[in-house]
Amino acid sequence: MSVFKNMSTEEKLRIVQELVPGKQITIAHIIANPDPSLYNTMGLEAGSEGAIGIVTMSPAETAVIAGDIAIKSAGVKIGYVDYHDGGTLIVTGTVSEVQSALTAVLSYCEEKLSFTVCELTKT
Repeated sequence: MSVFKNMSTEEKLRIVQELVPGKQITIAHIIANPDPSLYNTMGLEAGSEGAIGIVTMSPAETAVIAGDIAIKSAGVKIGYVDYHDGGTLIVTGTVSEVQSALTAVLSYCEEKLSFTVCELTKT
């Protein structure tokens, strides 16, 4: 809330601002061949190997759509989906599977849903 003085009447003017989330993907990252301790720390399925893909998006419900696209496009496993608060999707699989899945998610969201998407990064 901001408060301004109205010079003519000396009354305070109250302005209410609202945050309206846009249609966007803000992080799309592949962790290739992570240390096994990272899987345990994140609570991912035992025996997962290869790569971890992380995508954050708004609105949060898009994570469900992204998970569906990821599974169908590359056969990755879903590690985590948050469609209530953060809009986070985590997938696991081989490096090539995760890269294909995240590329498909970014393409679909940009082309079909008119999202603003970030660059896919990898470590």
